[in-house]
Amino acid sequence: MAAQAAEPAPSLESLPDVVVSATRSEQRRFDAPAAVDSVPVDPLRATTPLVNLSEVLSIVPGVAIRDRQNYSQDLQLSVRGFGTRSTFGVRGVRLFVDGIPATMPDGQGQAATADLANASRVEVLRGPFAQMYGNASGGVMQVFTPDPPKDGFTGRASTGFGSDGQWQAGVELGGGNDKLGGTLDAWTYQTDGYRDHGAARRYQLNAKVVAQPAAGTRVTGQFNYFNQPLAQDPLGLTRAQADANPRQAAAAATQFDTGKTVEQTQAGVVIDHQLTGIDSLTARLYGGTRQLNQKLGLSGIAPSSSGGIVDLDRTYGGAALSWTRRTTAGGLPLNWSAGIEANGMRDGRTGFVNQNGTQGALRRDETDEATDLGAFAQFDWAFHPAWQLVGGVRASRVKLSIDDHFITPASPDDSGTSTYNSVSPVLGLVWHAMDTLNVYANLGRGFETPTLTEVAYSPTGSGSNLGLQASTSRQGEIGVKWQDHGQRLEAALFDADSRHEVVPLSNNAGRTVYQNVDGVRRRGLELGWRGSFFGQVGAAEPGKGGGGRVEAGLAYTYLDAYFGDSFANAQGMTVAAGNRLPGTARHSLFADIAYRPLPPLTLGAEMRVDSRIYADDLNTQAAPGYAIFNLRAGYEFRVGPTRLYVFGRIDNITDRKYIGSVIVNEANGRYFEPAPGRRFFVGLRAAL
Repeated sequence: MAAQAAEPAPSLESLPDVVVSATRSEQRRFDAPAAVDSVPVDPLRATTPLVNLSEVLSIVPGVAIRDRQNYSQDLQLSVRGFGTRSTFGVRGVRLFVDGIPATMPDGQGQAATADLANASRVEVLRGPFAQMYGNASGGVMQVFTPDPPKDGFTGRASTGFGSDGQWQAGVELGGGNDKLGGTLDAWTYQTDGYRDHGAARRYQLNAKVVAQPAAGTRVTGQFNYFNQPLAQDPLGLTRAQADANPRQAAAAATQFDTGKTVEQTQAGVVIDHQLTGIDSLTARLYGGTRQLNQKLGLSGIAPSSSGGIVDLDRTYGGAALSWTRRTTAGGLPLNWSAGIEANGMRDGRTGFVNQNGTQGALRRDETDEATDLGAFAQFDWAFHPAWQLVGGVRASRVKLSIDDHFITPASPDDSGTSTYNSVSPVLGLVWHAMDTLNVYANLGRGFETPTLTEVAYSPTGSGSNLGLQASTSRQGEIGVKWQDHGQRLEAALFDADSRHEVVPLSNNAGRTVYQNVDGVRRRGLELGWRGSFFGQVGAAEPGKGGGGRVEAGLAYTYLDAYFGDSFANAQGMTVAAGNRLPGTARHSLFADIAYRPLPPLTLGAEMRVDSRIYADDLNTQAAPGYAIFNLRAGYEFRVGPTRLYVFGRIDNITDRKYIGSVIVNEANGRYFEPAPGRRFFVGLRAAL
């Protein structure tokens, strides 16, 4: 979706109060020693199609998530300025779905495969404690789906349509008892695209089985199938093109029929076993395949090129085992956890000449592999009724390897391996000043390896760039959390210094070469508030209270992200010390308000504001700041035993022309991806 913003969270009394992201064990979100948000997702009452994570995460401060109107390149997701350099997929943020990694061992992740249509909540962990999950610097995002019902059968169906040929439909079935239950959901989404050459089709099937064969043992099995047979890529535009006609596609898009097809299949199992009253084990095992074919906006005909068509055949998988002990010391809680994990991926990657949309001669043929091994230990100790100490350490080893099978005088051998090792400690302290007030601080050190894409090509034109170093960061934050009488307020100050940041060095014939630079700084302020006023807490069923209730919230982020040292960029020009990191807004604000004049009716409004965003390291190209406003409404009613919910929304009601996202350091100067003007979507959901 385009300008669609987050579905407002339910009232404070109904917010999920349990998170697992910070300490890997369940605890109150309010007591977590870090900036962590748990965003509830209601597949029945959400006033968005629930296709993209950008629909639900705008209410999280510190998170920038932008729908690019380009299903070929996925969302842009960054946390505290980490991940902004990614031109496709997600970097700098580790992704999980029900405990299964959606980020590959080299640090590249995909947000598109998350099943929002059957999700229960999304957790976002920001700051130093993200280092406990390995190859990530900015944060961790986890999507959780609900367990099957334990008392019979449930069913849900949905459909909706909107501007630019949008159409969504889905169905979910579930049933079970105390011992065995399962859910199955399937959905599709189609759009003609806001921009020319921007059509897409998606299909997804997800299954979950939960078994409890014995007391203290729980087995969760998962299966996911994702198919995107059409995802056209309109490419970026120059500023002049975006101003003249934001709906147009770049000429190269139609010439080379740019776009991507993806098919991914994954299965996994998670076993939780209570060994004793204080000891428990968790194990996971998963594996999958991913087939991708992508047409780029260039021919790739030059002998030294890697081709304009990419064909990838991936297999991946992993396993993990962790132990948790819940005990006491001096009558106060003391929890320990430790674990090991291993993940691997193997890509068969070929590249071909793009002959105006058809496959030509071979230009690349290699086998790429990435593995990561990790071991961690973590503790959570309430050493005083008012004080809590949390800390841990993680040792990580990431290995990247390239086996080049296409070796010619114009395309030398790119084979090689590189291994990255890191020890990442983190320490946090929480002061429970009052029942309604917590203050925390933490410090940590993390790392982020280059991806296989970033090490593919050497600056010399011969071989790979496996000498590229991993980025390391030192991070700290201080925060405060307060909640009382239907109000919740959280604020955090953060600071991060990075060395060996990965940035472009050169671009030749479609081959981007990367380099390391030092002195990158990210610091800022996050502020989040949510409150409810008047009326009673809305009941689960219409007609049972909640009339006259007002709920509101805001998320504000101030981010000062800049290069501390000068360096030479891909055009051989000097990037001055003090230049802002491209892709980052200094100020970001999201606010929403919802009013329930009648129990079954909800009316809402949203506002999103972003300041100027630079598109290149030189800070010569920028997307202007903007403010947009959205309206939404939903109405719940019954027909016999069936609950129905009809909703509608209008995004960008003032029809503002603005740039929704930028392609950082785009080699052809086509940096800008325009966002839609005024847009609508209406839908109907039914549940048994």
